[in-house]
Amino acid sequence: MNLLRRALLASIGAMISWKPSWSKEISPDSGEETSNHDETEESSVTPRHVLCFLGNERDLSPLSDAASKAIRDFATGFSVDEDYSQAEPDDRMSQSFAVCWDRVEANAWSPADEDAVADHQSVLYVLGPSMAQAETVKVSMLALRLVERLIDAGAVAVKGESAGIAHGLDRWSELIRQGAEAVKAADPLAEQRVGRLVFAKRPLSVPGYLASVGFHLVGLPDVYVPETAGSEREIVAIMDAVADEIAQRGLEPTLKARRASLSFDSTYEPDEFKFNPYGIVKLPK
Repeated sequence: MNLLRRALLASIGAMISWKPSWSKEISPDSGEETSNHDETEESSVTPRHVLCFLGNERDLSPLSDAASKAIRDFATGFSVDEDYSQAEPDDRMSQSFAVCWDRVEANAWSPADEDAVADHQSVLYVLGPSMAQAETVKVSMLALRLVERLIDAGAVAVKGESAGIAHGLDRWSELIRQGAEAVKAADPLAEQRVGRLVFAKRPLSVPGYLASVGFHLVGLPDVYVPETAGSEREIVAIMDAVADEIAQRGLEPTLKARRASLSFDSTYEPDEFKFNPYGIVKLPK
């Protein structure tokens, strides 16, 4: 099955079972567990971005033209998807964004953002290139620049399909600013951190843990923290701290210091966008 089609069908499935409690999702896009993918070592699968942009006109050309120009200017390897983009509203978008809004950052979206989604008139999908691990941060910063271009061109809402994460326009602007500062400073750790905040979603619930999804988009394993480790926001802070430690110190020292294990037993299949080929760091219970 076409990869984008799989992602969109999974997103539709999420709408049916979504509950307001932001940590009660079994997986980011499914109300029930998917079959486990048993692997004992790192996969050869490479991650990629899928970006969804909503427009306020029944005309794809403003966003499509802006995306095409950005691809020519700097976003090498990205492409506009012609099969699923549409110059008309998609009545599933309000529920889809409701599932995907970032529920960690305060004021990550507003009623005006929800209204923009409800009133959208067109949908544009942009596909990123398959990313080698060493290129993930660089490509994610390019994806963030692409988002900036399309917001300037009139996008009224933006969602990262690869982890099922959406921010309001003000939050996107702040993340774009942070990303630009990190790139200007040539600070790869800051770039990775911003990319993680932009394109990953957390926390999600799996049996016994709260989990991240999407850290592979910046070259990191996802992090599972025991659900008994604290409040949801305390657990998010632990996830982010572990990700920073891996980026700064390396995977093996972090596993040792945290008494954690690395697993490749994923709830996602290798051909799903949310599958993390770098594994899952599980903190001890």
